[in-house]
Amino acid sequence: MFQRDYFMRMIEQMTEAVGQILNLRRDRKHEEALLVIDDLLDKRFRLSSKLIRSLSDEDLMKVMTTNGMLETDHLQAIAILMKQEAELQDELGREDEGFAAYVKSLQLFMRLSIARAEPTIVEPREQVEELLEQLRPYELPTQTKRLLMEWHEAEGRYDLAENVMHELLEDNALWAAEAADIYRRMLLLTDERLEAGGLPREEIEQGLAELFAAEKE
Repeated sequence: MFQRDYFMRMIEQMTEAVGQILNLRRDRKHEEALLVIDDLLDKRFRLSSKLIRSLSDEDLMKVMTTNGMLETDHLQAIAILMKQEAELQDELGREDEGFAAYVKSLQLFMRLSIARAEPTIVEPREQVEELLEQLRPYELPTQTKRLLMEWHEAEGRYDLAENVMHELLEDNALWAAEAADIYRRMLLLTDERLEAGGLPREEIEQGLAELFAAEKE
């Protein structure tokens, strides 16, 4: 009962906060809206806003894990605020700051989606789709691409996972052995799942053979 009340209270607080940010944004008071985000990050999550921005998504996951339990509600709230910040920075013409906040939000939502986190505030998977569309014109950082590959695989989009895998291989950002492990993992799945994921077994076997051939050259 206590936990449910806590979740409901948090959802209510976040809804109010986002409403306040959107109102300030509509009134063109972007700097004030950014201060609201800073204040929320400083007071709500046991960490300073500066630290939250500087930590990697992976480190944030570790910090937000208590007694082996991931505090997905907190991570969702941070991801939402990062997305709001990105939109504000974008509208202020601060492309670098906006991009960094978009990427942070995307990475957190992907990790939440991979962890099959309950959508206490928003649906992580839907947010990932929206953020990927927003970031389509940009080149994503290597670590984000690696996480994106993992996310596509977790979502059963094996063809898209393979596309990102090839990008990483071309950029020398993924070992051939890692790619081979991904293919082998896919080969354990049924033909039906592979077909549904856009990557038939024959194509996986071909990709694996090409990896081995490239290694011998």
